[in-house]
Amino acid sequence: MNIPLLNRKPAPTVTASVPLTGSVNLEEHHDESRLAQRRADKWMIVGAALMGMWAPGLIGLPIFMRGVWLQRQALRAGLSVRPMIVTLIGYLVLIDGMLNSLGWALDLVANHTLINRVLMVGWGAMFDAGYFWHYNEAWIGGAAAPGEKSMVFGMILTVFAMRCAAAIGFLQMKRWGHQWMIITCWMGVLIWCLYVFNMTMYADVRYAGVVFPVIGWWLYDIFYITPFLAIPYLHTVNREIFSD
Repeated sequence: MNIPLLNRKPAPTVTASVPLTGSVNLEEHHDESRLAQRRADKWMIVGAALMGMWAPGLIGLPIFMRGVWLQRQALRAGLSVRPMIVTLIGYLVLIDGMLNSLGWALDLVANHTLINRVLMVGWGAMFDAGYFWHYNEAWIGGAAAPGEKSMVFGMILTVFAMRCAAAIGFLQMKRWGHQWMIITCWMGVLIWCLYVFNMTMYADVRYAGVVFPVIGWWLYDIFYITPFLAIPYLHTVNREIFSD
């Protein structure tokens, strides 16, 4: 993180979200840094929420990038904001948790709603027949593909809710958030292994008659590999930057 410097004058060509004027003491520096981080987070939270809702993802991306730009401007101005790598990993995991929580929650408890029949069954017809094959014909409703419903039920109640909570704590630079990010990312490795095997084992069910069978397999395979990106950093970062 940036170490706050007392009596530091900002470069005149850099515009921060909260302007620095003349010399500042440590308390003023912390206040300016907190306000700058909060302003950037407002944009990134809105963008991440939209990207976590599937369809509005294209709208959410530029909003999210606006928040990233604001944080980078504050960093260049010498403010003590959150490290950029923490921001990117935290929001990546948060979006991952929200996407899976929303999608699987629709399948688990809202499988007869109109939006679910359009989104989930449409997705099944395009990429993964596990959400098209005998959909809503099992006693619990939703996906009827072997293995899919158990993963929907188990991971909604465990890992993806935990990933969202861990990402929030991680973005707040809390030590428990860092610890749970490590735990849930390794759980993500387990999910990836299970999902790749499940999708391949039942390929005759999940990819028979869909529009994009090979593309569908790669979409799932690459999507669930995201935890691998964060694990090396989480195990090598200086833990002292996270507070109790």
